[in-house]
Amino acid sequence: MRRVNLFLKGNLDVRDSLHSLRLNGTVRWNGVNEIVRERFPDTVIRLHHETWTRSDALLASDGETPADLAERRLTLGAYPAQAQFSQAVFDAQADATVLSIQPDIATNLLRHREQGYLLYPGDLGECAPDDLAWLRSNFERVRPLDADRSMANLRTIVERLRCRSEAPILVYNVSSVVPGDRVHCHSGLDDMLSTRIRRFNLGLIELSQETGISVVDVDAIVARHGSDRLKLDTLHLNADGCRLVAEEVVSILHDLGVVQ
Repeated sequence: MRRVNLFLKGNLDVRDSLHSLRLNGTVRWNGVNEIVRERFPDTVIRLHHETWTRSDALLASDGETPADLAERRLTLGAYPAQAQFSQAVFDAQADATVLSIQPDIATNLLRHREQGYLLYPGDLGECAPDDLAWLRSNFERVRPLDADRSMANLRTIVERLRCRSEAPILVYNVSSVVPGDRVHCHSGLDDMLSTRIRRFNLGLIELSQETGISVVDVDAIVARHGSDRLKLDTLHLNADGCRLVAEEVVSILHDLGVVQ
């Protein structure tokens, strides 16, 4: 049995499609090995998944949780401090690394006013009153990343990964279909989410041209098969969508010789 190790640094888009999709306590899609077992019965894919807040936070981290944050024990949900400040993606012994531009598109961060580190605070409604007061007095909001800065960060991340390994790097783009979006005149609407997603997707194509990374084209998959059929909301896919994206990942890994 051949084992292929993938390191996933991303959020629900990579986890749901490659690990599993669970809705209301029920597994709706059981991950990439459902496909691998059929197409490559002598191969099994082992996944290590770590959530990701944003590319600038990953590059700013030294791998250690700041002491004042560690003392607070904030409720950070799916983004524990260990993952937010982790450098594991750069140290992993992986046959391929899977990333996503979704965090850079959708995530808003806070910056510590004195120490400068970046934090995703999770659901502030679940914070204890003293923790919420600490966040308000010590942090300020950070502006969203634009596509150019995001791609510059990703270029640096790719360079760091390749300093250690020539293993393939796959990056998910994002479907630009926003349910309910029927705009036909874009005057004064530069910050529309659908437009923002398209800018990032185009930037990712250009980054692929420059660096040779592989784009997992979620946008094309959704367009080909229909957003009404595949999407739960703007950023999340249902089981059929997850399966189709996983099939695309397996095809890319096969093209690259990672699975045979």
